[in-house]
Amino acid sequence: MTVLVIEDNEQVADNISVCLRLAWSQANINTTADGNKGVDLVETESPDIVILDLELPGIDGFKVMEQIRSFSDVPIIILTAREAEMDKAKGLETGADDYITIPFNCIDLIARVKAVLRRATMPHLVENHSSMFITGNLTINFATHDVLVSGEPVNLTPTEYNLLCNLVRNAGKVLSCRFLLEKTWGSDYIDDTSSLKKYIYRLRVKLGDNQNPHPLLVTQRGIGYMFVGDS
Repeated sequence: MTVLVIEDNEQVADNISVCLRLAWSQANINTTADGNKGVDLVETESPDIVILDLELPGIDGFKVMEQIRSFSDVPIIILTAREAEMDKAKGLETGADDYITIPFNCIDLIARVKAVLRRATMPHLVENHSSMFITGNLTINFATHDVLVSGEPVNLTPTEYNLLCNLVRNAGKVLSCRFLLEKTWGSDYIDDTSSLKKYIYRLRVKLGDNQNPHPLLVTQRGIGYMFVGDS
């Protein structure tokens, strides 16, 4: 496994490396304090996961993530001292797969990394095992993980893609928040409804569903969400 740590605090970066080697002793861990160099390393080294600080010299961590997301869906975990809910919301909306605040413990960090990696590699197929799903202007190629809206590619993070697949393969069924959280994030996240709401919002924006008079993703208040498809 290759990990890229973008962190300017040497002690924090060392602590991250020590924790990760407890679970992955042979991991290749690259560390940089330079956000712009971090973006370049994602492109040239293709890491399996990125751990990103928000408070970097010269460039804001959010900008780093936006640049990475412009060409890569590599899993990203934000690890930062910023505790404000606004920062967490912005991080998830910008494309992070998880958000951890400092101080952190090794057990939690390892569990979060495992969960994000599991979601990133989780295979998804619709009920009829077709490799393609088409409804209205939405096309999903399950073999390649490509998502198109009106023929144009949509850049989804692994978590966004897995959430969409869970909704699509249960089209027409109301899925509880608990069900979606467990299937998409794992049993450790079944109460994190605020994150689910943020990801549903991001999916709607990226799919253009927030401007659709007949939306594909429907909220069932007090219950959960349903993918209705094209009628």
